[in-house]
Amino acid sequence: MSDPTPILPAHIEDTVQAIARLHAEHYAQATPLQKIMETLTAKAGRPSFIVGVTVIVLFWMALNFGLITLKLKPLDEPPFFWMQGGVALSALYMTALILTTQRREDQLASHREQLTLELGILSEQKAAKIIHLLEELRRDNPMIADRVDLEAEALSTPADPQAVLDALKETHEALAAEAVAVSATETALAAEATLVLAGSSLPPEPTANGGLALSRLHDDP
Repeated sequence: MSDPTPILPAHIEDTVQAIARLHAEHYAQATPLQKIMETLTAKAGRPSFIVGVTVIVLFWMALNFGLITLKLKPLDEPPFFWMQGGVALSALYMTALILTTQRREDQLASHREQLTLELGILSEQKAAKIIHLLEELRRDNPMIADRVDLEAEALSTPADPQAVLDALKETHEALAAEAVAVSATETALAAEATLVLAGSSLPPEPTANGGLALSRLHDDP
């Protein structure tokens, strides 16, 4: 009896297994406390958690209103200061849980980004090598007319990651400086327009004899 045909090709299956091992190792490195916090954060992100909190709040309010209706001392008189304190404390703990979980997720995301970057650089180098081999084959084949292909020669040279990084930094710095200059120019124009509007709204200055200073329409004869 022959073995069943695999659903995925071997190289794709290896890639899936490598990613699964990355996630498994990341989870295995977590301490027991971190695992508990991640479990609590996952449960808090479900819709059932919101429903449960709503039910508890409504039950607490109904219980105290019922005690007031029965002329009994309520556990938490309106506006429910004890409930407000519990909600604030729960929000504080929930924020700490989310930040802790997010920090570990950021570490995993950083590993994935590094893996993606390394695979991208390796793929670019492989593509450049393939183009280089094809160009050699074309030049060595007597049945193909030899010609100079500047684009193929450029693509056959692997890119320097450090040079690309430096070019990105220079471009970002230039764009940031241009944005700052444009913002400064707009601020100066806005200030100038404000001064012009303020000057045009001032009343005309009176003359020495109490009248208003008027411009002369024509020269004296």
